[in-house]
Amino acid sequence: MTDLLVREDTGSVATLTLNSPGNLNALSDAMLAALMDALVALDGDAAVRAVVLRGAGKAFCAGHDLKEMQAGRQSEDGGRAYFHDLFTRCGAVMQAIGRLPQPVIAQVHGIATAAGCQLVASCDMAVAAEGTRFGVNGVNIGLFCSTPMVALSRNVPRKQAFEMLTTGSFIDASRAEALGLVNRVVPPEALEEEARALADTVAGKLGAAVRIGKRAFYEQLEMGLSDAYAHTGAVMVENMLWRDTQEGIQAFLEKRPPDWRG
Repeated sequence: MTDLLVREDTGSVATLTLNSPGNLNALSDAMLAALMDALVALDGDAAVRAVVLRGAGKAFCAGHDLKEMQAGRQSEDGGRAYFHDLFTRCGAVMQAIGRLPQPVIAQVHGIATAAGCQLVASCDMAVAAEGTRFGVNGVNIGLFCSTPMVALSRNVPRKQAFEMLTTGSFIDASRAEALGLVNRVVPPEALEEEARALADTVAGKLGAAVRIGKRAFYEQLEMGLSDAYAHTGAVMVENMLWRDTQEGIQAFLEKRPPDWRG
């Protein structure tokens, strides 16, 4: 990884650190490219079973780089092509998190605003430090957070999401937990340990089962009820036929640790 995005692997957990504290880890063009490269690399890394995503410095992520966006206006079309490309690339990164075989846990502190809040919502789980603030604040500068809205509205009840989007107000970590944007809130000094403990728990499961389950989880969310049951039933049939699943069930019945090979 580049210095802009640092990857550290410990055991079967990879930690990605947004490493641009000077601009609050803004999702600049370079940061988006680094994130996508990291996700592509993780997609093909069978040794990694869980991912923690965090930010260096005072904040998790403050969203897009507004100075860079203003510079993007300086073209004959007023920035139309640049902005279209920017939001397409950003959306691709967010969707790549969901398609990644490994669960991704956001380790959030400071602030997570606009596309930074979108990044939290795009992760599979999130642990936040007390005092963290979340917002989709673009409306305060005349830019409705339409793309962050996609991930936010799939995590948070619609009326609360709409209030956040139209008022530009922050919510605190406890409110974010109550709304379902984050899984748990912990004291700042316990944040790294708690996120790592969650990652270790996930990484300790049968990797193949978590991978097939994560894919099915997101696929069934887009389906009607009967189609969702048909799809997940087929997934469970496939899962049940695995050697490691048979071993896991037998180990449970015999009250011993499973001898998993996957």
